[in-house]
Amino acid sequence: MGVMGRTIEVMREWPARVLFPAVCLGCRDLVTEPGTLCPACWPKIRFLDRPWCPVMGTPFSYDMGEGFLSAEAIANPPPFARARAAVAYNGVVKRMVQGLKFSDREDLAPWMARWMLRAGSELTEEGPVVIPVPLHRMRFFARRFNQSAELARAFARQAGLEFAPAALQRRRPTRQQVGLGAREREANVRGAFIAPPDGVTALKGRRVILVDDVYTTGATVSAATRALKRAGVQTVDVLTFARVLPGHFASDKSETI
Repeated sequence: MGVMGRTIEVMREWPARVLFPAVCLGCRDLVTEPGTLCPACWPKIRFLDRPWCPVMGTPFSYDMGEGFLSAEAIANPPPFARARAAVAYNGVVKRMVQGLKFSDREDLAPWMARWMLRAGSELTEEGPVVIPVPLHRMRFFARRFNQSAELARAFARQAGLEFAPAALQRRRPTRQQVGLGAREREANVRGAFIAPPDGVTALKGRRVILVDDVYTTGATVSAATRALKRAGVQTVDVLTFARVLPGHFASDKSETI
């Protein structure tokens, strides 16, 4: 693009930039480009990357060798095949999650999904179907918004995958997981999910990427995975935007939501 072309493009964008200036994804301070973080927030983001546990996706401090599993994966093998998350859960990430979840910041979903695509690129092979962790209809009507569905929708669009928001249902209301211990979380969501009969046939033999916003103890995605497997799903991988790293939840430093 020549200088003249770039000038015309800037002039076209100028009204939108004035009326809707780009703000930091973390704190909403002004930034130069949309979908970016300010200099104060950027250093506080910890992107999760290899070396990590091939099952749980939790990072290792150094490469432990091919196929080495974390203590978590060995002691309590999950029902899903693999879990991946884009970033570690901390204060800046919490503000992003809460902005999407409670403050109608739907504009955050595509940018958060872009980070998720980076973390979960290996999960997209063989054309899996993308399914969000559902809300119970009573909570959905009250909130009018499912943040997991918005993340899953944006992720599926960017990855070029099928999106099936109604393939899994939460058949009974559950308590908020906030403040519950690991055992309480597991009991709270046990048997809470079901694949509706009209979707069971479509799911049989398929691979699924199950999407949620934050992975804390894994209780919710484990319960959802079991429901999908009962419906005949071949393999379930879990992808979340953020992950509470082992030890943070126990010490209650993560202020999980």
